[in-house]
Amino acid sequence: MLINLKTKKLPDSPGVYFFLDKNKKPIYIGKATSLRDRTKSYFSKDLIGTRGPLLVKMISEAKYLDFTKTDSVLEALLLEADLIKKFHPIYNTKEKDDKSFNCIVITKEDFPRVLIIRKKEINFQKLEANSYKLKAIFGPYTNGAQLKEALKIIRKIIPYRDSKCKIGAKPCFNYQIGLCPGTCIGAISKKDYVKEIKKLELLLSGKIKVLSSLLKKEMLAEAKIKNFEKAGKLRNTIYALNHIHDISLIKMDPRTDLFEDSRTVLANSEFKIESYDIAHLAGDSTIGVMVVLENGIINKDLYRKFNIKTAVKSDDVGALKEVLTRRLNHKEWPYPSLFVIDGGQNQLNLARKILNEANLTIPVVSVVKDENHKAREILGDKIIASKYKKEILASNAEAHRFAITAHRKKRRKQFLT
Repeated sequence: MLINLKTKKLPDSPGVYFFLDKNKKPIYIGKATSLRDRTKSYFSKDLIGTRGPLLVKMISEAKYLDFTKTDSVLEALLLEADLIKKFHPIYNTKEKDDKSFNCIVITKEDFPRVLIIRKKEINFQKLEANSYKLKAIFGPYTNGAQLKEALKIIRKIIPYRDSKCKIGAKPCFNYQIGLCPGTCIGAISKKDYVKEIKKLELLLSGKIKVLSSLLKKEMLAEAKIKNFEKAGKLRNTIYALNHIHDISLIKMDPRTDLFEDSRTVLANSEFKIESYDIAHLAGDSTIGVMVVLENGIINKDLYRKFNIKTAVKSDDVGALKEVLTRRLNHKEWPYPSLFVIDGGQNQLNLARKILNEANLTIPVVSVVKDENHKAREILGDKIIASKYKKEILASNAEAHRFAITAHRKKRRKQFLT
């Protein structure tokens, strides 16, 4: 719907908007949680002070405003990238070279990987030298933070293989938390995985309604042959696809666009886990670690290591006390939704006591291991332990891996010095 800039009446819904020049050619394309509120911000009195001279110049050249409504913010993000790639609006690339923007690529191999690569790095000869070719490219996407948030949403709907998933290896971490279909251990056939990749391509192309229709046909076909388990999984995928809440995308600063830096604001509904473990060798080189999962996704930027200073040798409970106390002294670190510790009732009681003394009501659970160091039981709140069992065990395993790695590095460093 073409609108004269003097009227600029747009709906209060997600979508993509276009500023057009006198020849009705797009000179800038953007996405919005609310088309009405976003476009209104371009006509404030203090535009040059709040948005900069480049944006003022763009508005002075624009004569018309057009828009396309979408059902979700995620769909707007995908559509924006597709339209920028199609029209190459001058003001989408004028301030920042579009070669620095990110693209989503799907590799051309038996079990394709889904990767994020900067546009400037998509050099086909270079990629082929690195042993993989490209099957499809999506983007470029102007906002790297929003792209990563979008992929977190997408991957929960259609799990895929990434660079960390090695074929014929042990189960990758993402498989353990439901974000990889199991290409690493042969849990999915090449034929079925290719089907999933085709669905992903439809989603990344913004063809959500087409994908939803395809999934419904598959669901009915599976139900017809009484494969109710698979039909149920397809039903759940359809539901997730049609009820994308876009929480993390909506929480982005509403003023953010090409002309400003952006940062992700954590959504209120985010479930964050901090998991702790202690590692030593006969009481020597003791080290404690903290790993973080956010909505089932590991965030290595938030990992922490603690060289134990006060606990006596082989005192795992004392080491845990030091680690938790030092962690809580960092008031600038946002608190998690759940603490996960490694050990039995003594460790759990200690953690609860430390949290109580800090006036924190955050729940804590403890993972008990058997003689083979396999998870045997989760102590603590039974409802939380049941609801988040997969995430708790995955975070505990990752904490153990990180602790062992950090401990070995510490021992090597001490040996060399």
